[in-house]
Amino acid sequence: MGVVNYWKLFAFLVICIHVQVLNSQNLSCNSDDLRALNDFTKGLESPVNAWGQNSDCCNWAGVICESSIKLGLNGSSVWDKRVVGLELGNRSLSGNLSDRLAGLNQLRYLNLSHNLFTGTLPVKLFGLQNLEVLDLSDNRFSGSITDINLPSIRYLDVSYNLLEGMLHATICTNSTRIRVLQLSANYFTGTFPAGFGNCTSLQHLSIDSNDLAGILPDDLWLLKQLNTLYMQDNSLSGSLIGVANLSNLVQIDLSQNMFSETLPDAFASLGKLEYLNAHSNFLFGSLPISLLNSPTIQFLNLRNNSFNGSLNLNWANMANLRSLDLELRFLNLARNHLDSQVPDSFKNLHALSFLSLSNTTLHNISATLEAVQHCKNLTTLVLTMNFHGEEIPDKKFQFQSLKALIIPYCRLTGSLPNWLSSSTELQFLDLSWNRLVGTIPDWFSQLTFLFYLDLSNNSLSGEIPKSLTKMPSLISRNISLEKPVDLLPIFKRIKPGKSLQYNLLVSFPPTLDLSYNMLSGQVLPEFGNLKELHVLYLQSNHLEGPIPRELSGMASLEVLDLSHNNLSGIIPASLTTLSFLSRFNVAYNNLFGTVPSGGQFPTFPCSSFEGNLGIQYLGCNHITPNSEPMESGPSGNEEEESNMTIFGPTFGVGVTAGFIVTVLICFMSGMFMPPVKQGRHRTRNRVIHNQ
Repeated sequence: MGVVNYWKLFAFLVICIHVQVLNSQNLSCNSDDLRALNDFTKGLESPVNAWGQNSDCCNWAGVICESSIKLGLNGSSVWDKRVVGLELGNRSLSGNLSDRLAGLNQLRYLNLSHNLFTGTLPVKLFGLQNLEVLDLSDNRFSGSITDINLPSIRYLDVSYNLLEGMLHATICTNSTRIRVLQLSANYFTGTFPAGFGNCTSLQHLSIDSNDLAGILPDDLWLLKQLNTLYMQDNSLSGSLIGVANLSNLVQIDLSQNMFSETLPDAFASLGKLEYLNAHSNFLFGSLPISLLNSPTIQFLNLRNNSFNGSLNLNWANMANLRSLDLELRFLNLARNHLDSQVPDSFKNLHALSFLSLSNTTLHNISATLEAVQHCKNLTTLVLTMNFHGEEIPDKKFQFQSLKALIIPYCRLTGSLPNWLSSSTELQFLDLSWNRLVGTIPDWFSQLTFLFYLDLSNNSLSGEIPKSLTKMPSLISRNISLEKPVDLLPIFKRIKPGKSLQYNLLVSFPPTLDLSYNMLSGQVLPEFGNLKELHVLYLQSNHLEGPIPRELSGMASLEVLDLSHNNLSGIIPASLTTLSFLSRFNVAYNNLFGTVPSGGQFPTFPCSSFEGNLGIQYLGCNHITPNSEPMESGPSGNEEEESNMTIFGPTFGVGVTAGFIVTVLICFMSGMFMPPVKQGRHRTRNRVIHNQ
């Protein structure tokens, strides 16, 4: 055959193929696929929008088709148009899925997430040989998962459903190509089974927020490709030493479990690890050297464990790794038994904004403040229940960005330090439950943004300075200027075992708490200037003289406690104009006369006025004379158990001193194919673990 004939044959074949392509463009979807989709719609409680308007299902919303050549009955090649994908996520679809979609035997992609499907998962759907992506997350599927035979599957997500029963690893027997497996937020029970080690391509595994218990299987540590492992919020236990084998690990969250061994010194092998969350376990021992020198860690949360030993973090070395862009902003090591002092290397944490070392048996408060003052972006510093009995230093510390300083329950001695006067951004100061002496300085009025001051349960003496009545944020509060500390969950205890969370620091009511000290002199009439003050505690001091009628100028006042002092005279009728006043107490003073009957006063109990000589209160049979000794605040071990009352700006309830601050900051990100959902706790039909 000559060259010309070859060209003629080639041209003929090109024309034939071109004709076939043109014909394929006129094809409708495969009749079997059309039938399967129509059957699928019969099980829905409402139709899919724009489905069924024509016979070509490939033109329906969310339907993905693909043309291919197949062998005809007479041996010739014919074009076929098959459904290979369904994108039906987030369409409020409801009904029973049944097995109707199993007829789409060419299906490679199926997304039914964020709908309202109920019933059990269809068995035949887990037998589609070509299926690569299956997302059934965030529905109401119930029942258990047993046999899964999806040899082509790469992405499987059944998280946030009502699935229950034992967790099986059969998927790793028949589906070895899987890369993403998400089983989060269901009700799987029993032990975490062996067998997942057969999923040799697995990169992302989420089993968090279930009811799994027991020891982790050894073959879990064989997943060499794994970069994300979420198993928080279960009851898992056992050794973590095998984590050293996961050299590609980037994120691991094992918080809120029952791990009760030491944290293995395995982090030198985890050269890509950026995120480690292990809070709320029973881990003990010293922090591993390899973790304290990790050059890649960006987020670290180890709070609420039983760690002890020295805190020798090598942050100086980490800060020099410019190519890693290390930006440690939040560090929470609260409730560990570190029994050491803060290392000098903390001064290199230039990006740190939140630091909590609460209840970690730290010592040497001077060295602590010396180190952290170099953290120029530090806005919140929590040092509760440390440094017992030490003297608070009065060196020239500089905290120019600090907005919240919280150091209660430390039994600190000495006087209020002058270096606080240079912290001009300060909004929140809690130095309660210490043993501070001396007078209250005049410089508090220089702190423009300070709206919460708690100096209660100390031994401060002298008269109340008039500077406290000139605090700008309590006279005319401008939150926009205060630059609030956002996104920091702060817990204030109400009573043992119960606390209330505020997501913004400024959610705490503007407060002055000077109670349980040794202050003398009079209640200043100038307090009436504090129009934005919500809570004023002056109880259990040595104050004398009358209750100023000018206090009626505190238009926002909700709590006023003047009890257990030596006040005399009558209760001013002007206080009835305080329309927001919900708690008022003048018990155990030397007051007399008739209690005002207007405003909020008829709602106050008799106990608010008892212990005064000759006072009359309509509705009370008698008022006891001032024979009971002045109360004193709890001391010693009673500090931690004292009941407190919490209060917010929108509901008038009392607030008292002392608090515990904790932070749970999580950061998670997707990895491949459909965006991998971030780890989160179940909020539907399930009780969340306490933080």
